[in-house]
Amino acid sequence: MTLEKLIFYVLAAVVLLSATMVVTRRNPVHSALFLILTFVACSGIWLLAEAEFLAIVLVLVYVGAVMVLFVFVLMMLDIDIAVLRAGFIKLLPLGIVLAIAMAAELILIVGPGNFGLEQYAVPARHAADYSNTEELGSVLYTVYMYPFEIAAVILLVAIIAAIGLTMRKRPGAKYLDPAGQVAVKSGDRIRVVSMDAEKG
Repeated sequence: MTLEKLIFYVLAAVVLLSATMVVTRRNPVHSALFLILTFVACSGIWLLAEAEFLAIVLVLVYVGAVMVLFVFVLMMLDIDIAVLRAGFIKLLPLGIVLAIAMAAELILIVGPGNFGLEQYAVPARHAADYSNTEELGSVLYTVYMYPFEIAAVILLVAIIAAIGLTMRKRPGAKYLDPAGQVAVKSGDRIRVVSMDAEKG
């Protein structure tokens, strides 16, 4: 076994174990942290596949930005862990059935017979001046332009939903009205009071 295969198996094992911990942890913050570990291990696998651009984008965008946002949202939502635990036990049989069904679908769709891994076990090496970023951009913005736009709209909806979940109005809080501040005139800001002079 070569060193490259050994690193791949180690990273794949980390991905599987951390992904399992994501869905089995009862604390949502711990699940988010295990998801970060999953992303980092996946970026290592992409580095082995000579997809350096995708690996660094996964670390910078998802680990550095999206997962930090997820952790902040989880902390701001103040989720009741006891309610989550009760729902976890109650829905565990349904979750196991769905997990088995999804695993069977993935085996049927992503199996070796459909991908032809027997004849393409080792990917062809590219030249030193090969740019996978250029190839990815040419495919992404030509062949997959419509799915790319749909994914962008879905992300926009997710951002709006996250903002809507975290913005809760509190009864005693004071808010600024920018429109009212702009509409104020100079006569409303200053009031001249007439006072008698003080005698020493």
